[in-house]
Amino acid sequence: MTPFDKPVALVTGASRGLGRAVAIALAARGLHPLLIARSQSGLEATDDAIRAAGGAATLLPLDLTQGEAVDQIGPSLYQRFGRLDLLVHCAGTLGRLTPLSHLPDAEWRAVVGVNLEAAWRLIRTTEPLLRRTPHPAAVFVTDGMVARPRAYWAAYGASKAALVHLAEAWRAEGSVPRLELVLFDPGPMATALRKAAMPGEDPALLPRPEAAAERLMQELAPWLEAALSRGSG
Repeated sequence: MTPFDKPVALVTGASRGLGRAVAIALAARGLHPLLIARSQSGLEATDDAIRAAGGAATLLPLDLTQGEAVDQIGPSLYQRFGRLDLLVHCAGTLGRLTPLSHLPDAEWRAVVGVNLEAAWRLIRTTEPLLRRTPHPAAVFVTDGMVARPRAYWAAYGASKAALVHLAEAWRAEGSVPRLELVLFDPGPMATALRKAAMPGEDPALLPRPEAAAERLMQELAPWLEAALSRGSG
């Protein structure tokens, strides 16, 4: 293990959409993002954008439904960096919008696997590292429909509602002292997930993911200042 002098942020879904925008925004503020997504080419495109702005990132192509691979993230981070300061779970999947009784098993498993189970595994594998940093933080992306269930959105909505409960329960346990927990609802954005859900909508009329990422940066501003002021801790 070697010390690393920049705060490290793990960002899932970093190949596109909100995850990509958040990773770029964090790198611009002096963090070192670990980029996680299934698409190698998408991760490389995000990395190119970060490098063009003078930053650096580490790429980890990984399918979040592969539990054993997710479980190895924490030990790998320990060996590579010796630290983790921020966990950001942006990855999400919509699944098929269909009556609940018609939802195939594979669709249910995919939605719950990415939106909920991956969050649990990420918490479990990164908690030892988050406990080591003086300013630990975690961001989980939620959705307004958690409070307003909609027909045909049962798998997506239920997984997001459970994610909120999971994250809040984790904070209440106090296993990571001083944890800064953010449950972030980005609202409608021009993303692939939104296009799949609303194919008739004009994406040009929607906010870009970069705007949502900047709102998140504003919400994280006090934490960012504290984390960056400590440097390597």
